[in-house]
Amino acid sequence: MHGPVSAAWLLVALCAATGAYCLLRMRSAVEEQRRSAGGEALMGFGMAAMAVPAAVFTPPGWAWPVYAAVFGLAALRALWAARRDRHHLHHLVGAGAMAYMAAAMAVAPPAAHSMEGVSMEGMSMEGMHGGTGVPVVTGALLLYFTGYVLLSGARLVPAAVTVGGPPSPARWGDRPELALACRLSMAIGMVAMLVTM
Repeated sequence: MHGPVSAAWLLVALCAATGAYCLLRMRSAVEEQRRSAGGEALMGFGMAAMAVPAAVFTPPGWAWPVYAAVFGLAALRALWAARRDRHHLHHLVGAGAMAYMAAAMAVAPPAAHSMEGVSMEGMSMEGMHGGTGVPVVTGALLLYFTGYVLLSGARLVPAAVTVGGPPSPARWGDRPELALACRLSMAIGMVAMLVTM
């Protein structure tokens, strides 16, 4: 999961800021905002922890299976919540991707965890996929999150500015465009993490 140090720190900052905003959204007056914000905060902080450069901190070997279990449980929770709201299917894919990346790091040779700027492809996945290039699951996740980034970015572009239109909610946690920007930031981070595998 570790790329060049400066890019890794940018990813840590992006994901931590996103996680912090999601914590703020947990205080929203809008029920749907509160319902999804906790899982998104977990994703943001989890992604920030996974992106910390290995030169600064290399998690012990037992940490990767713990990450995989935590995000596996988050995926099950999102699957349960998807019965009410299909938006949680995106949370399911995100939590599943995090569990997948943590599992890949758990089976990677220890040397693969500390090599800065070196592609993880062929190291962390070679044992599972025979070193035949990008694994199918990684490729499918990259396609999904790239598509999500493009569609979410297009949705954030204002169609037209209307004078005297409905005012934005006053509270930061209630702003749907900020929630979408939060999800967009995490999807961009996910693409960056998947590319370095």
